[in-house]
Amino acid sequence: MTDRPLTLMTVHAHPDDEATGTGGVLARYAAEGIRTVLVTCTDGGCGDGPGGVKPGDPGHDPAAVAALRSQELKASCDVLRVSDLETLDYADSGMIGWPSNDAPGSFWRTPVEEGAARLAELMRHYRPDVVVTYDENGFYGHPDHIQAHRITMAALEMTELTPKVYWTTMPHSAMRRFEEMMRESQEDMPEPDPAEVAEMEKIGLPDEEITTWVDTTAYSGQKFDALAAHASQGENIFFLRMGKERFGELMGMETFVRVKDATGAAVPEKDLFAGLR
Repeated sequence: MTDRPLTLMTVHAHPDDEATGTGGVLARYAAEGIRTVLVTCTDGGCGDGPGGVKPGDPGHDPAAVAALRSQELKASCDVLRVSDLETLDYADSGMIGWPSNDAPGSFWRTPVEEGAARLAELMRHYRPDVVVTYDENGFYGHPDHIQAHRITMAALEMTELTPKVYWTTMPHSAMRRFEEMMRESQEDMPEPDPAEVAEMEKIGLPDEEITTWVDTTAYSGQKFDALAAHASQGENIFFLRMGKERFGELMGMETFVRVKDATGAAVPEKDLFAGLR
């Protein structure tokens, strides 16, 4: 046995991603005495500026946006009781096809080996028992999410560590509930384009393919408040418009696919740390 605490490491692309995909597990496991480590790969400089000014528009200052989002990230971590925040501070690459994808210093342009080597050092330092990041498509195709996936999996190969490894996902049943809720709140919402429906079906997984269902309902208020800490991006965070009660109903279960495991814990499982405690 060792005195080293059980440790969760989540690797995310931007400030606010930690709250959207893993806010519940970060809050839950912190409350259970597990060390929680958040690695945020980019500075978020392609987010909205003050007053909602968009990237590329007059008055948008990526450096100023990044500074503000750094403060918001720290506030979110305080809400979620994150034990350790590590930032790689690569430049936000923006959405797919944006000129910022290829800007010098952008995360998307950074060699995977370079980012992976930096992350591997953090893994050796914290020695996580569980690592969480995105799938190969970054869940929805964002360049920085894809790059976060790539450096995480490469970093694991660079170390001698054998943590349980998970990719975030969403069950198709939850996505259907989310679509129904949006239609309820927007009566004039047009029928979806068939091509858009086909693209949406590539996101998430059929319920039966999800290995891990973690009930974080008791921590949904913290998750909501962590998202709200990213106030500069409020226009883009639809979930905040639900109110806490509805938010908890829809976002109280966080789901994952287990891709590496040395414990032999049976799936489906209800705990990222099944087999470790």
